[in-house]
Amino acid sequence: MTSAKIDTSGAGARRRPRRRNYAWTGLLPFFAFVGLFFVLPIVVILFTAFRKTVRARNPVTQQFEPKTTFTFDNVANSVHGVYLTALGNSLLLSAITAVVGAVAGLLLAYAVVTSRSAGLRRVVTAAAAVLAQSGGVQLAFLFIATIGGSGLVTNFLQEQFGFSLIRDAGFSLESVDGIALIYLYFLVPLMVLVMAPALEGLKPQWSEAAESLGAKRWQFWRYVAGPVLLPSFLGSLLLLFCSAFSAYATADALTSGSFPLVPIQIASVLSGNVLSGQENLGAALALDMVVLIIPLTFLYQYLQRRTTRWVS
Repeated sequence: MTSAKIDTSGAGARRRPRRRNYAWTGLLPFFAFVGLFFVLPIVVILFTAFRKTVRARNPVTQQFEPKTTFTFDNVANSVHGVYLTALGNSLLLSAITAVVGAVAGLLLAYAVVTSRSAGLRRVVTAAAAVLAQSGGVQLAFLFIATIGGSGLVTNFLQEQFGFSLIRDAGFSLESVDGIALIYLYFLVPLMVLVMAPALEGLKPQWSEAAESLGAKRWQFWRYVAGPVLLPSFLGSLLLLFCSAFSAYATADALTSGSFPLVPIQIASVLSGNVLSGQENLGAALALDMVVLIIPLTFLYQYLQRRTTRWVS
């Protein structure tokens, strides 16, 4: 007695044609945008930063002709002289405004999140969303008209109390302290917008569990809420640092481009205020910013993912 073998492999069956998935094509506009406005500029900066054009004598015609070479001279010049001073000022200004803005924004966000007034929460959130996007010439004019050399508050203090912000307090808008004060105008609201969701993500059950185990309020923040919020706080601190480091319009309008900051120096080079043979120095300065900002951006994304594990 023979047994018939049954073909279970499906080889004899008619195969269905695979249906191709074209859903990924919806991402093409996004990839085109990233490539055009992010990847391509970085490639151009990398190429231009190491390019230098010099005039060399042609041995045949004995005429001086432009010759393009690739060298590290532009990068080396970008960290010397006034450009090194600008880099130091940018780092100092960004660090001060990031730390002060992060602490002040965290306290304000906590006050808003723990407030029982829903109306107050909506007003502060809406105002923070608007102020976080403010800047440029309008913001510079606002501070000049208020606490500038002939501002309303400056004249009022001088006339009524004989107190001079410049002479007695040593305060000037065209200094690191003055620019830092203006930057805090939009960095503190930005911190509120970033930290408010993280604070709202703290589960009430954690506080109740800590209290039931005999933990005090400071112990809850020290051992539970603090470690959970730390990645979000550090990520927000990096975000504020990058925002301050790359800000240009406000400081340029405030100081008329005379204060040495890296973005202002880049604009000065692009406008032709540079020595002969250093035409591509602006690209080298931009490369310095890219080298600093991109790693901090990836670190910010990593810290945000760490926070999402707990507060989502």
